[in-house]
Amino acid sequence: MARAILIVLDSVGCGGAQDAHLYGDTGSDTLGHIAQACFEGRGDRPGLRIGPLALPNLVRLGLAHAYEASTGRPLAGAVKPAAPGGRAGYGVEISQGKDTPSGHWEIAGCPVPFKWGYFTALENSFPPDLVAGIIREGALPGILGNRHASGTAIIDDLAEEHIRTGKPICYTSVDSVLQIAAHEEHFGLERLYALCRKVRVLVDPLRIGRVIARPFVGTAETGFTRTGNRKDFAIPPPDETILDRLPARGRTVITVGKIGDIFAHRSTGDEIKPFGNAAMFDAALAAWERLPDGGFCFVNLVDFDTEYGHRRDVPGYAAALEAFDAMLPRLEAALRPGDLAVITADHGNDPTWPGTDHTREHVPILAFGPGIAPAPLGRRESFADIAATLGDWLGVGKVGPGKAW
Repeated sequence: MARAILIVLDSVGCGGAQDAHLYGDTGSDTLGHIAQACFEGRGDRPGLRIGPLALPNLVRLGLAHAYEASTGRPLAGAVKPAAPGGRAGYGVEISQGKDTPSGHWEIAGCPVPFKWGYFTALENSFPPDLVAGIIREGALPGILGNRHASGTAIIDDLAEEHIRTGKPICYTSVDSVLQIAAHEEHFGLERLYALCRKVRVLVDPLRIGRVIARPFVGTAETGFTRTGNRKDFAIPPPDETILDRLPARGRTVITVGKIGDIFAHRSTGDEIKPFGNAAMFDAALAAWERLPDGGFCFVNLVDFDTEYGHRRDVPGYAAALEAFDAMLPRLEAALRPGDLAVITADHGNDPTWPGTDHTREHVPILAFGPGIAPAPLGRRESFADIAATLGDWLGVGKVGPGKAW
């Protein structure tokens, strides 16, 4: 019986969507701008990486074909083979937004049918009654931040005051999100989680997609660093996903990374959450080895987004892509006849773009496995085509409104 693994390269978009102008993202292109910067020497960082973007395995599987289909332009520095080694194309998001839940839910077969709520004011972002509720429910002396901000920057700015006063750092972005940062030792990790659970209830009427706990450690002398104990408190998808369908048919599901958080831990099976792309890839391969016939492994590799996209770090992003590419042959070697591997993304986060937020983009779709004939996938009119394909492949029927390839 067939198995499938789906890997989401968080934020690795491949060219601005047709409606990018509605989001202020006309011209954004995560993959293309990174490749161009590296080709021109702007992606160099001695000791980390030098030269054109080198993704031989992804390009062999069809990444350059997917990129050119999406943008009409060649991927800078890539030597595109005559034909892709797998099935290659790109996906168009039909959900409104450029956020993690929208992208992942649509990939899983559930496009978002409503408009998210947002905190649009750059300063004093949260309504006074919400602030009062956070303080009351958390028995807090107050909150800090209350604005749009980069997570790393606002922690650097306010961590000392947070430690001194006991007030958590609350901030948001253009996404439908409320983030709460607190020191693991001075504030307490479990206390932070408990606060986020209470805030989750407070923002439900506002249709806010996620409340995110952002724990950090450190001192003023050593600097402050976010830890791997991040936890997302999301609303559940409003309809069935491939994750719901599979356990209902007796199939095994293993999720790696923040998939459990994104889907509100509904039907997310055996959840594994190591820290860092390399550790998550290793965990996914270990899970894959024990995955029974008919099983599904769903993986999110978040470092591209959190460590490099939001921080507008082109060399770091490029190095992370190259590191993933170097790991890919291990996955290919672990595939058995009948297995399907799919690599995609959930949105963009162009590190050359102004600001620090996601960008509204197409996403690459690469599908491969032993005996799977290479073919162009072209333009897929919804990310939900992935779930439709997985449902057919795994023999549980089509899931969602997408079209299987």
